[in-house]
Amino acid sequence: MKFLIASFFLLSSLIVNAQAVNQYEVIDKKVAAMPDSLSKSTSLIANYIQNNFKTNDEKVRAAFYWTASKISYDVQNMYAINFNETKEQKIDKTLKSKKGVCINYAEIFNDITNKLGVKSVVIEGYTRQNGQASYTAHAWCGVKMNEDWFVFDPTWASGYVTPKGQFVKKFNPIYYKADPVKIIISHMPFDYLWQFLGYPISNEMFLAGQTKTNKSQPAFDYYTEIEKYESLPYIDKLISSAQRIELAGVKNALVFDRLAHKKDEIQVLNHNKTSEEFNAISAQFNEAINQYNDFINYRNRKFTPTYTDDIIKEMIETPRNTFLKCKEAISNIKNIDDSNLPLVKNLSKSIDNSIVLCDEQLAFVKDYISKSKSQRKALFGQRTLLGF
Repeated sequence: MKFLIASFFLLSSLIVNAQAVNQYEVIDKKVAAMPDSLSKSTSLIANYIQNNFKTNDEKVRAAFYWTASKISYDVQNMYAINFNETKEQKIDKTLKSKKGVCINYAEIFNDITNKLGVKSVVIEGYTRQNGQASYTAHAWCGVKMNEDWFVFDPTWASGYVTPKGQFVKKFNPIYYKADPVKIIISHMPFDYLWQFLGYPISNEMFLAGQTKTNKSQPAFDYYTEIEKYESLPYIDKLISSAQRIELAGVKNALVFDRLAHKKDEIQVLNHNKTSEEFNAISAQFNEAINQYNDFINYRNRKFTPTYTDDIIKEMIETPRNTFLKCKEAISNIKNIDDSNLPLVKNLSKSIDNSIVLCDEQLAFVKDYISKSKSQRKALFGQRTLLGF
């Protein structure tokens, strides 16, 4: 995204971060001296950091400084975002060109940090500077250090874009390990889970510049909620995130687009999940059909060769039990969309019909077993039964 450093935020933070600059000077110089040959992958970068620094604070600083100082903002392609690129493709392309936009900075820093064994996440949202909300989305990171979450923005730390559209490389330590309470002035996640605030603000409040802690609203235990979120399957993560985005208020086009994107992805995943479940049930159903046909062929041969009664009974009970499992499984399919509904209905009807046929054959077997040997032969008529 295009970014200019807000002067009020810069001035208020310089004093606070003055000592931090000196504190990390040795680390930054050592990172700056890292050979270019070791920057071909995040694994190589992480290995260098792992071998040269001891504490997690030192390692995260090294990862941040490398990302912010070695990558230049790609002004020319700031709006040419390829949404089909994978995380790996974004990282690989940026490491080769040493250029990228916010998502590239965030993905690289996030990947290095996680490879260092420190919990990090990419956060997507939008920003507000000089009283105005940006009309483009932004991406940054959250890192958990010593059980506390902090905000890291390697893009804004790398420099700034002038009004004439030129990128000026100038490392800014303000956006390293930022306090969530302070950074919320300028950085608004789409999903309020990643505000790391006990009292999250809404989009309406953010746009109005009302970012001070408001304890009149219910408290939010983001530590617990993040743990719950991370334990969920991917599709459930999307659903919970979409719900929080809606709760925060859809107040601009960026939020609307992000919510729509999540809902579209949820719909696609639900469709795919339904298709997978349907195909699995269909496979079981076809297997049971073959077993049923084997029984019908055996009955048409008047139960020859001779098997024990238990085996004969099992020959029809096996497909019947499979049909029953299919019936239960298909009734548990949720979120069936219009394109899948006719297929599900037809298969469900076929399963029910198959259970009826199996019940008829099972009744015949039970009757057969109850007869004497001489009586059993009379049960077989001249009619040939048809399978599926």
